Amino acid sequence: MKFGLTQAFPCSYLTDQQEQLLVLMPDLAPTAEHYDYLIGAGFRRSGLQIYRPHCQACKACEAIRLPVNQFALSKSQKRILNRNKDLIIKVSEQDKPEYYPLYESYINQRHADGSMYPASRQQYDGFILSPWDNALFIEFYAETELIGVAVTDNLPKSLSALYTFFKPTEGKRSLGTYAILQQIDLAKSMNKAFLYLGYQIDACAKMNYKQNFLPHERFFNEKWQLIAKKVG
Repeated sequence: MKFGLTQAFPCSYLTDQQEQLLVLMPDLAPTAEHYDYLIGAGFRRSGLQIYRPHCQACKACEAIRLPVNQFALSKSQKRILNRNKDLIIKVSEQDKPEYYPLYESYINQRHADGSMYPASRQQYDGFILSPWDNALFIEFYAETELIGVAVTDNLPKSLSALYTFFKPTEGKRSLGTYAILQQIDLAKSMNKAFLYLGYQIDACAKMNYKQNFLPHERFFNEKWQLIAKKVG
């Protein structure tokens, strides 16, 4: 496998840091099997790009995954499940036209200060859709209304949570956490060993919610290390 290193650019998560990425540069299109191997070495995908942080002066980003059969619900997570017990869950194996308007309103209303603003159909397709045609779309319905979608990559040995978007007025439901809990259950039902959550950044308030799922493993010093309790 061949890799390239990007130029340094301002970090999206820590304003005082510069970011560099180690990016896969394949001769042939990578497969789900390739990605399953690379995600086990701390990589992540955004659309077709498979990358890993490779910053010279900062090691804040740590890949994080949940060994789903060891996961234990916290009291707050139990409350979130109870708060959303009225929702109907469905799983689709393909993108649907009704997803994009929900994504657009979510990005434009909740993340207007982020790098993904303003949302566009081209951006959605380039970021969300799986190059291996194996993404799963977990749908959340309040009665007959679609209020949220969690996108997860279905890999040979794992699931990888890519992105969750939902109706902006449903913030009190804590649908981000709820989506992870649903993906844990889905991974168990599919006999997957892990659910990957991307990168944990303790110093970034928007990202550090992932450490609330315990136990979890983090990838640092080139190996996965078990974290049994919340850091800090």
